[in-house]
Amino acid sequence: MKPYAVSFGGIPEKYTLWDDASFAIIPFPVDLTASYVSGTRNGPRAILDASQHMELFDEETKLAPYREGIFTAADIAHDTTGAEATLAEVEKRVTATVKAGKFPILLGGEHTGTIGAITALRKKYEDLTVIYFDAHADLRDEYLGSKLNHACVARRIVDAGAGLIQVGIRSMSEEEDRYLRKTDAVKTFYAGEVRDNLAEVTKGIVGNLKGNVYISIDLDVFDPGIMPAVGTPEPGGLTWYEAIDILRDVMQSGCNVVGCDLMELAPIAGMVAPEYMAARLAYRLMGWILAEREEK
Repeated sequence: MKPYAVSFGGIPEKYTLWDDASFAIIPFPVDLTASYVSGTRNGPRAILDASQHMELFDEETKLAPYREGIFTAADIAHDTTGAEATLAEVEKRVTATVKAGKFPILLGGEHTGTIGAITALRKKYEDLTVIYFDAHADLRDEYLGSKLNHACVARRIVDAGAGLIQVGIRSMSEEEDRYLRKTDAVKTFYAGEVRDNLAEVTKGIVGNLKGNVYISIDLDVFDPGIMPAVGTPEPGGLTWYEAIDILRDVMQSGCNVVGCDLMELAPIAGMVAPEYMAARLAYRLMGWILAEREEK
């Protein structure tokens, strides 16, 4: 797999090599179906640039994850023949990453990239649950004439046969509400529930986990006060510590986390906090993965 020009974390070259890396960053700078603010195509590079300025010691896990190797792949380019071909490339990259025994981390880019990752992982894991952090339900069957729209990602995950746990939802269409009322394939925890009773929500999430887990984080799950750089900044989102508390308990639940993504960053010129926050979150996830491996 070809490397990117910039490594995650600005780490020494010996920790960036494919053969020795435990983690593989897959940039997905694609912005095809934005329906409000565009710019997510610039998200992966902004996160990689911000990561150059982090401390490489993770204060929570007391680990330096980069020492286990972080390979940064070349961009997944938008295929002009359509979304299907672009997502096929995501599937190909994630498949190769998992086959090589590495942990895939997709950086977006619009949320549709997650469909390609789940397609790859469902071929390897019969029991796969996706924890889907998002402000929006994304359960439309199609939107603007396409089934591969950012507003349809969660629906395609269900169609792929994966379990779906949504966290932080605070915006949906009438169609999506009807769908949730009649299906038992989706467990939804609304942002207001997180605010009112974080402990019970976390318990509910962990209680619905089994087997293999993929974590998908649309950065608009966070409150726009701390994460304004997204396509549709819905009011009333999660705080940093609410998300961290949920993710920590998921990671320590004993489930097998097999991949993750951080999607939908649309950088704002002159404002670096959002991409720095995304970089820190990606690195924290790596720390938790390594901590759990050591426990086992």
